[in-house]
Amino acid sequence: MMGGRGPMRKPGMGPGAPRAKLDKKAAIRLVKLLGKYKFRLVLVLICIIISAVVNVLVSSSVGTLLDEYVMPMLAAADKGITPDFLPLLKGIITMAIVCIFGVAASYFYNIIMVSVAQGTLKSVRDKMFAHMQTLPVKYFDTHSHGDVMSHYTNDTDTLRQMISQSIPQLFNSIISISSVFFAMVSISIYLTIFILLTVVVMMFVAGKIGGRSSNFFVKQQKSLGDVNGYIEEMVNGQKVVKVFCYEEKAKARFDKMNEELCFNATEANKFANILGPIMGNMGHIQYVLIAAVGATLAITGFGSIPGVDFGGLSGLTLGNIASFLLLSKNFTMPINQISQQINSVVMALAGASRIFALMDEQSEQDEGYVMLVNAKEGENGIEEAAERTGIWAWKHRHGDGTVTYTKLQGDVTLTNVDFGYTDEKQVLYDVTLYAKPGQKVAFVGATGAGKTTITNLINRFYDIQDGKIHYDGININKIKKEDLRRSLGVVLQEVNLFTDTVMENIRYGKLDATDEECIAAAKLAGADGFIRMLPDGYDTVLEGDASGLSQGQRQLISIARAAVADPPVMIMDEATSSIDTRTEAIVQRGMDRLMHGRTVFVIAHRLSTVQNSDVIMVLEKGRIIERGSHDDLIAQKGKYYQLYTGAFELS
Repeated sequence: MMGGRGPMRKPGMGPGAPRAKLDKKAAIRLVKLLGKYKFRLVLVLICIIISAVVNVLVSSSVGTLLDEYVMPMLAAADKGITPDFLPLLKGIITMAIVCIFGVAASYFYNIIMVSVAQGTLKSVRDKMFAHMQTLPVKYFDTHSHGDVMSHYTNDTDTLRQMISQSIPQLFNSIISISSVFFAMVSISIYLTIFILLTVVVMMFVAGKIGGRSSNFFVKQQKSLGDVNGYIEEMVNGQKVVKVFCYEEKAKARFDKMNEELCFNATEANKFANILGPIMGNMGHIQYVLIAAVGATLAITGFGSIPGVDFGGLSGLTLGNIASFLLLSKNFTMPINQISQQINSVVMALAGASRIFALMDEQSEQDEGYVMLVNAKEGENGIEEAAERTGIWAWKHRHGDGTVTYTKLQGDVTLTNVDFGYTDEKQVLYDVTLYAKPGQKVAFVGATGAGKTTITNLINRFYDIQDGKIHYDGININKIKKEDLRRSLGVVLQEVNLFTDTVMENIRYGKLDATDEECIAAAKLAGADGFIRMLPDGYDTVLEGDASGLSQGQRQLISIARAAVADPPVMIMDEATSSIDTRTEAIVQRGMDRLMHGRTVFVIAHRLSTVQNSDVIMVLEKGRIIERGSHDDLIAQKGKYYQLYTGAFELS
């Protein structure tokens, strides 16, 4: 948003957007995240090796059973001799025991990878949320809330699938391919060469198809975040949609965004889904060709040289061919699995890139060193207090090691301030104003004039481009942001209440406030009456942003939250704009008590709420065009006079 509410949000990426590129650094960072599970991953690797070796042994044992047990038994039967089934039974039991080890190894490595995946996701979410708390307000003004939420849902879920499924599958496939390859070479070099040639063709096809899908998987994640963001906006603003009959327009815009998501998802999954059947059918063709070639070599003895053993080529048996056919399946199947898992890896890396992009967002910079401390007044002036006294001061540590204390009074000065949310569009021009302790300063002007922007600069949600802002004579750039904001109470037009009790929502203003202090703040704001009428009074749990309360009641709780903080400076950003006239009168009396002895900045469209202000600033297009008391401005018969008499309306 521009003109006092922040910059515009970024548009989504359409089908014709520039080709997305995978962030290769994301893979390296994921490996580092998994580094804390080294011991578990070693166990997983051991289990995967056991599982792969078991598969090879079982496939190779089939040939042994045929050549050493089944064929002799058939020959004996042809001669009328009763076959001895005991050796065959022992061989089958041995294979079964080996298979049990393989199944156990597969079970354990899958269980371990689930714990690794969930542990990694917990770490990622913790880091994301912790870093998100350090981001400046500008980030949330320029990013859809739904898109931010998508990092915690869709993007992390792709990581879960990759870590718990794709990574062990890839390891298993690579180890299986290696072990099976050596087993095939031990049976027949020529058949192994033949299968490698067919695999090259299969990998070429997989590379062509997989390459087409990877780009669209990246775009799919971006489009999914955009759709989630728009849905969240529509859900939050459903009343506005209904009131202004915006349904058809909302559906049209959603259809466009959903079509973009559909296009990217279709293109991504179209190639990914056809890859499996294509590779599967190519595997069947390969299987038939190997059987035919193997049988031909066994019958003709092609390639055999007297005195030279080509890996059993000159003596290929039925068992050898049967084992090789099973091994060929175990060789090509992992290759197919790798090609399929690559899609999951690509999608996960796309999600990881978005997650790491959030983590790499620059934290809010704070070069301040002046701190807010509890103080006491003595003969030598202001000094830090060991116990709470109710007096606050700025602790200023100078370069020479000396420390001075300045009593917190709420003296705010803006001098020749210029500001723009972007370099292209300036919002404030040469703004100068003085707010002495205890003064009530009101800002009046059309939407976009820069009223809210001034208050955003005072609490340093944004930093100015030029000019200076002083707080009790101290440049606010020197004050630690946390301490600066602790000294400011803010009541916004848009009320945010959290899923918790009414008492705890009030206590947000001061985390160590007692119940008595919270109740006193509610009484000061005029909220105590309706709170006690709630089902559980102050212990009533508010859910869904307190949708069960009226807008006025929600605002009164918000005012009580600011009141319990007991700050020397209050910022009221159209705090009574959503309250009816009767409630406004109640709130105004409470606000007058709350504002007594404090510096107050008031932003209001209702001029009735600012008439008793010490100074009224009239803003227009980022400039202060009039200033003075209500009577002074009426006497000037300028813009304020026109607003007051209705000759000109705020818009």
